[in-house]
Amino acid sequence: MSQDESDDPSLPRKALRTVTPPSQGHRDTEMDVIGWSILVGLLIVALPLLPVLVIVWVLTRLFDRGADRATD
Repeated sequence: MSQDESDDPSLPRKALRTVTPPSQGHRDTEMDVIGWSILVGLLIVALPLLPVLVIVWVLTRLFDRGADRATD
């Protein structure tokens, strides 16, 4: 059951030819700022809704528990 290395689908079949030089990894500060801004915006919107969601969750649990007792 040994496979040839040439049959392995994870190996590239030929080298990638490109005219651009390979770039080194670097921090992208602008995208970091955008990502953090989106996170802060979502938190500003979501945090005021959190108490409402908790109240709805608690009421749902209470009504489900009451409905289960009524059917017993």
